[in-house]
Amino acid sequence: QVQLVESGGRLVQTGDSLRLSCAASGVPLYNLNMAWFRQVPGKRREFVASIHLSGGNIHYADSVKGRFTISRDNAKNTMSLQMSSLKPEDTAMYYCAVHSGTYSVSYSFSGSYNTWGQGTQVTVSS
Repeated sequence: QVQLVESGGRLVQTGDSLRLSCAASGVPLYNLNMAWFRQVPGKRREFVASIHLSGGNIHYADSVKGRFTISRDNAKNTMSLQMSSLKPEDTAMYYCAVHSGTYSVSYSFSGSYNTWGQGTQVTVSS
């Protein structure tokens, strides 16, 4: 069974950059489609970005397109989210997740992900 551990979240200033990492254990990532979601208290978990097991077929939420870059290193069993030009509205708990099902039609739905990490907090101050 795969286990996911996120890291890299911290307090930053508006306009800063930050890189989040998701380390997997138990199962090789090269078989898995993955994604990043984020959530603030009182709101639904929000899709951020996803990446196919091939490393292609990448999708981004409109709110982060052009600022965030998702990537994976199957040799290291890790996935990353490079975030730049951060805004206060990017403040959230960020989660990595493993997709289950047909990736092409359900990559942005949190209900299509069956394994989640514990999250890493990103706070962007104005």
